[in-house]
Amino acid sequence: MTIASQGGPVTPRRTPRQLSPGLEPTDRIFEGFSLGIGAFVLILTGAVGLFLGLESIPTFRHYGFHFFTTVDWNPELDKVGIAAVLLGTFEVALVAMVVSFPLALAFALFISDYAPKWLKGWLISAVDLMAAVPSIIYGIWGFYLLKPHAMNLARWLSQHFGWFPLFHVNTDPNAAVWQQSQYTSSAFIAGLAVSMMAIPLACAVMRAVFDQAPLGEREAAMALGGTQWGVVKTVVLPFGKGGIIGGTMLALGRALGETAAVAIILSPAYILSPRILQSGAQTTSGLIASNFGNASQSQLSALLTAGFVLFVITLIVNSTAAFVIGRSRSGAATEI
Repeated sequence: MTIASQGGPVTPRRTPRQLSPGLEPTDRIFEGFSLGIGAFVLILTGAVGLFLGLESIPTFRHYGFHFFTTVDWNPELDKVGIAAVLLGTFEVALVAMVVSFPLALAFALFISDYAPKWLKGWLISAVDLMAAVPSIIYGIWGFYLLKPHAMNLARWLSQHFGWFPLFHVNTDPNAAVWQQSQYTSSAFIAGLAVSMMAIPLACAVMRAVFDQAPLGEREAAMALGGTQWGVVKTVVLPFGKGGIIGGTMLALGRALGETAAVAIILSPAYILSPRILQSGAQTTSGLIASNFGNASQSQLSALLTAGFVLFVITLIVNSTAAFVIGRSRSGAATEI
C-alpha cells in the first residue's frame, strides 16, 4: 500500500516487522545443548560426591568421629585419622594465600587500569598461560629452584621471629647452613610453590571484574579531579570487592586440593604442629597420592573418606566463591 503526498513522490507504507514469539530451531538446539552440558556437570559432580560418600561409610562406622581427631596414619596398628593432614592442608593453603593475594590483586589492578593497551593483551595471555601450566612443573620448579632460596628465607624468619609459634623451629638458628635440615621440606616452601598456581587464577577473576567497573563512573571520578589511583580507590575497588573475595576463594580451593607440587616438596610427617617453617608435614591430597597405589581394601576406604572430606571442603569454598562472583557482576555501589 502506498501513500501519495501532495506535491511529492509516492512512498510505500512501512509495515512493522513481525517478531516470532518463540525460539528459532537453531536457538532451541543451542539451548538444549547448553542445558545438557550444565546438567551433565552437575550430575557428574553429584556422582563423584555420592561415590565418595558411599565408600566412606565403612570408615565412619569403624572409627567414628575419631577419624577426625586421630593424628597418626598407621593402618597396620589400626590407627587412622586425618587430624594431622587437615592441619597440613590448611597450613600450605594459608602460606599460599598470604603470598598470592597481594600479588594477584596488584597484578589485576595493573592490567585493568595502568597497563598500556599494547601490553594489556600480552599480560592477559601470560596470566592465562601460567594458569595452564601443569602443577608438576611448578613442583619441579619449587623443588630445584625455589627451595634453596626459600630455605634461607625460612632460616632468617626463624632467627628474627622465632618467638612466634608459626616461625619457631626446633633447631639452633645460628648453626651452620649445612646443618639446617629442619628447613628443607616444610609447609612454608610447599605453600610458596602452590602460591604460584593460585596467583593466575585469582588474578584472572579479579581482573575480569575490575574491567566491568562502569566507564561512566570512571570518567566522572576523573572529571572531579581524581587521579588514576583515586579512580581505582573510589570506583574500581568498591565495585570489584566481590570479585576480590570470589577470586581469592577460588584460589583457596585450588590451594587446598593441590597434589603434585606438594607431594614433590613435602617430607610426609603426621604431626600436629603449627610450625610452618619446620620440615615435615602432609596434606590430604598428598596422603591420598602417596598411599593409594598399595592400599588394602580397608585402607582404600579410609583414603576415600579423606578424599570425601576434601571434596566437601573444596565444594563449599568454590560454591561460595561462585556465588560471591555472581553477585558482584550485577553491580556494586561506589564511593562517588
